[in-house]
Amino acid sequence: MTTVGIAIWLLVGGFVALIIIKVPIPIALMASTAVTMIYLGLPLMTMVQQMAKSINSFSLMAVPFFILAGEIMGVGGISDKMVDFANAIVGRFRGGLACVNCLDSMFFGGISGSAVADVSSLGSIVIPMMEKSGYDRDFSIALTVTTSCQGVLIPPSHNMIFFALAAGGVSVGKLFLGGAIPGIMLGLLLMAYSLFVSVKRNYPKGEAMGLRQILRITKDALIALFTAVIIMGGVTLGWFTATESAAIACLYAFFVSMFVYKKLKWRDMPRILGNVVYTLCLSYSLIAAAGAFGYVLAFLKVPALLTNTLLSVTDNRVVLLLLINLMLLLLGCIMDMAPIIFIVTPILLPVVTTLGMDPVHFGVMMIFNLAIGLCTPPVGSALFVGCAVGKSTIERVTKEMLPMYSVMIVCLMLVTFIPALSTWLPNLVMG
Repeated sequence: MTTVGIAIWLLVGGFVALIIIKVPIPIALMASTAVTMIYLGLPLMTMVQQMAKSINSFSLMAVPFFILAGEIMGVGGISDKMVDFANAIVGRFRGGLACVNCLDSMFFGGISGSAVADVSSLGSIVIPMMEKSGYDRDFSIALTVTTSCQGVLIPPSHNMIFFALAAGGVSVGKLFLGGAIPGIMLGLLLMAYSLFVSVKRNYPKGEAMGLRQILRITKDALIALFTAVIIMGGVTLGWFTATESAAIACLYAFFVSMFVYKKLKWRDMPRILGNVVYTLCLSYSLIAAAGAFGYVLAFLKVPALLTNTLLSVTDNRVVLLLLINLMLLLLGCIMDMAPIIFIVTPILLPVVTTLGMDPVHFGVMMIFNLAIGLCTPPVGSALFVGCAVGKSTIERVTKEMLPMYSVMIVCLMLVTFIPALSTWLPNLVMG
């Protein structure tokens, strides 16, 4: 075996072996990178420099603000307003609460950008509400977990920022807009499935609301939804960057939660800031380690090697995209979203650009794949949180989710093979 071949085995094989024995991903990335660099005779200072370079990015400054805004809104009563608003729109029909579950995730995902925040904030409200109304507990949990995937597609999504950074210069604004239609389409398909199940199982209708009550709920909800308007309007119109929009949205969320809804208290802030710091430490350590790992991958020309390997298997565009989707789905089942983005993007992006695929289209397709991974065992974080909130087992909830996985795969295939779903809106708004 050549020196390059041994180095690739040390890098990739070492990382996989460490993951199998449950070493934390940042440490596994750094350890396999360091061993490979020592074998190649590269100075370890280069690894440190690459780690520092990876987190020295203006775009990354948006991430703490988005996370802080999501934490504030989760505590500040905004999730209650989203549930009430969705209930006012569709709650009166048979299976209305199931549709509420889909719709409130669409609204909240457009504010928080996090599937886990969606499940933990909305799930604690909607799951007991559905169960009390006569819905099966496992169906309620499964639907909550599945619909939370909209949170990483509908803008804003800090995972889109991660992809833009890993891809090297893709517009964050275009990625935000690119995820909007696929995210909404996923929500509508899940809503259609929910209606079908509700009729089949004879789930109850909700209570109709009076016009005055609907108008009051809508007014309260629009105040919260204006957060998404600030973020998307500012970025797409060029008024401010993603980082600046995240900071402004954070201040707005604080003001609304503290002084309008009055659910956020000063005593909540230490816990909120502690959660933000904890999440950032995990995210930034991962980004730094993935940067050094990616540098060695590029040094060994792994992206070019994989491109040639895939093209040698077949030059059929449809088959290649199916293989890439299958690879991402499998990776999403065994790893969390952020490390896959930083590790796989530099490898697969040259492959898809060879096929003529727009980077924005590929970014949305990748995020969609990995969103499905958030609700699949063994490491689906949204699935774990949903089962904890709903007090059920992963086995029972996963069984209820099997048809929902089919709905998500159908939606993923539409996104994969109809590029306009991801590129039409960004091109229309931003050119």
